[in-house]
Amino acid sequence: MPAYTEPSDLTTLDAPTLAGELRHAIIHALPTLAQLSEELASQSRKAGGWSSKQILGHLVDSAANNLQRVVRLQIEPDLRLPGYAQAEWVAVQRYDLRPWTEVLDTWRVFNLHLAAAIEQVQPEHLGRLWHFADSEITLGFIIEDYIAHLRHHLAQLPAAG
Repeated sequence: MPAYTEPSDLTTLDAPTLAGELRHAIIHALPTLAQLSEELASQSRKAGGWSSKQILGHLVDSAANNLQRVVRLQIEPDLRLPGYAQAEWVAVQRYDLRPWTEVLDTWRVFNLHLAAAIEQVQPEHLGRLWHFADSEITLGFIIEDYIAHLRHHLAQLPAAG
């Protein structure tokens, strides 16, 4: 699983602050994303690459998978869940065939929901572990890495044209 940031010292993490960072990234991106035309949102940036619809769809899928981790790691101190096959999830759900406004609304609502769940994480739960394949990562890192992941993909999207 690729990382988009380095793990922070868990004692420095604050769930409400992380939730605020996620909300800020969403709110900041919305005006530009809302201005994208259906045509521009449907175009791949490079041959074989994802369109803006597919990138945001991937972020919906990633938020859905991370919501499972955020909620379950607050219930169970030690979690074993698979990772997810991102290209296959995007392909199966056919974000490319859905209206841009629908994909955008789904991304906005699902990520705001994830931010609300993150805000409620108790500090003592940030060190709980998700085990997958031959690795393990803390809930704190899952959250901060998702925010970096979201920012990474938002930076790939075109400006409104």
